[in-house]
Amino acid sequence: QVQLVESGGGLVQAGGSLRLSCAVSGRTFSSANMGWFRQAPGKEREFVAADSWSVRSTYYADSVKGRFTISRDNAKNTVYLQMNSLKPEDTAVYSCAAVWREDLIPRPTHFDYWGQGTQVTVSS
Repeated sequence: QVQLVESGGGLVQAGGSLRLSCAVSGRTFSSANMGWFRQAPGKEREFVAADSWSVRSTYYADSVKGRFTISRDNAKNTVYLQMNSLKPEDTAVYSCAAVWREDLIPRPTHFDYWGQGTQVTVSS
């Protein structure tokens, strides 16, 4: 079974930083395309960042570009989201997602497996 488990969320002041982690098991991690998404109360889930093994590139939403960085450690089967210069509007439940296919499309319907999510709250 493919499992994704996020960690690292919490409460942080505006301007602060957090690093989210997502541990992946059940399938070869190095060949996975990984994504981070977030969902605030009353809003749709939105794309945040993605790392593509298949096309060897990273993708970021305009709202986080320059502040967030996605990375992975294949030895640890873990993908990270480093979040700097956090803003109150970044407050949301952050979920990691995985898909094993040759392309990557930065929208939720493209991803097959999801973690349970971790809450990030940024105070003003």
